[in-house]
Amino acid sequence: MEKEEQKERKPGEEGGEASSDVEGKISRKPSCASLASNDEDYVGGDEEDDDEKRAVLLGPQIALKEQLEMDKDDESLRKWKEQLLGSIDLNEVGETLDPDVRIQDLTILTSERPDLVLPIPFVPDAKGFAFALKDGSRYRLKFSFTVCNNIVSGLRYTNTVWKTGMKVDSTKVMLGTFSPQKEPYTYELEEEATPGGYFARGSYSARTKFVDDDGKCYLDMSYYFEIRKDWPPTPA
Repeated sequence: MEKEEQKERKPGEEGGEASSDVEGKISRKPSCASLASNDEDYVGGDEEDDDEKRAVLLGPQIALKEQLEMDKDDESLRKWKEQLLGSIDLNEVGETLDPDVRIQDLTILTSERPDLVLPIPFVPDAKGFAFALKDGSRYRLKFSFTVCNNIVSGLRYTNTVWKTGMKVDSTKVMLGTFSPQKEPYTYELEEEATPGGYFARGSYSARTKFVDDDGKCYLDMSYYFEIRKDWPPTPA
């Protein structure tokens, strides 16, 4: 399984693509589930709808139990399916065709402060911000999500950021294909850095989406966040 990450940068900055083996990025941890929100405040241009336009034309969806019965005499295929599905309990899967992906939380990881876990949907503070970042700081984002009912193929993460109505950042990451399991998956993105300096501070708007190869959207969430001079106080 490979991850492809693309960043759109402002003119004058270096751009490019980065891809690497994501084995070891995916881990399991027990936690509680919550689904995302859908806010229409940010449209963000036509490119946010490109996921649906670029949806891969796949064959008809097949229930997981039926998939396991297909080609059961082919030993190589049987072993591959067992490796992909792991220790899934087929009695809990049933005959549901469509996978169900629930994005549970976002964690902000940085060496400068304790990890900040934000349940999804975000709960804004008194100023309307979902979270705050320190200018000129380095951090990583980690998502926790569950997969139920069926295999989700080609799950992608996109995030677009605007400041005063102008797009300043866009991230697209192919997360991969995931089988149903009780324990949540966690996925940690590459390290990023916030812009530094007085003019970088202030309010930003963002839109985050999770979409699969069929064009099915599991999360479409818009929110505000803040870049400030210092990290906000750690909650007691």
